Amino acid sequence: MPAKRPPVPLSRERIIDAALHIADGQGLRRLTMRRLGDALQVEAMAIYHHLPRGKDALMDALAERVTAVEVDPGDGGWREIATAWCRAGREALRAHPGVLALALTKPPKGRTAAAIHEQIDQLERAGLPDAAGAVRALRAYVFGSVAVEVQQSGWADPEASVEPGPWPRADERADAAFEHGLAALLDGLAAN
Repeated sequence: MPAKRPPVPLSRERIIDAALHIADGQGLRRLTMRRLGDALQVEAMAIYHHLPRGKDALMDALAERVTAVEVDPGDGGWREIATAWCRAGREALRAHPGVLALALTKPPKGRTAAAIHEQIDQLERAGLPDAAGAVRALRAYVFGSVAVEVQQSGWADPEASVEPGPWPRADERADAAFEHGLAALLDGLAAN
């Protein structure tokens, strides 16, 4: 008889990964501490050791996970840097549509706030005037674009034939629409 593997130690990262899996597969409404504990094969109370504020801390952590993107600015100008940030933000949000509502409503904290400041600094160093205003506009565009993609896919509609589950699907039209809108926004920022 093969030896039984020791259980995987519980960690904050493992909890967040499991919570993302539930939210993306079943929707955010189905994410409960009990269901999360079951997924992790622990009592729900064990989660509180890693997230003492409980579900509030979990929701903050999920929002932070999908909004704290980082981009290496390289040697490009502000337009290339802004494009890289927007594409990375879109992909992070698209990878976890189950927590899009949190990303839209939770104020930036922790790593997300640090990432926003880094984006502003990179764009200022690259010569973009009013980088803070530009970052607000770019983030609003990315979040709104992904929200429209999720809505149009039917992923989040309980009445639709599409059940929550793996998403995003490859969609060349959505990609082209995102790039077209982004180019127009960048043109507007350049004109100011």
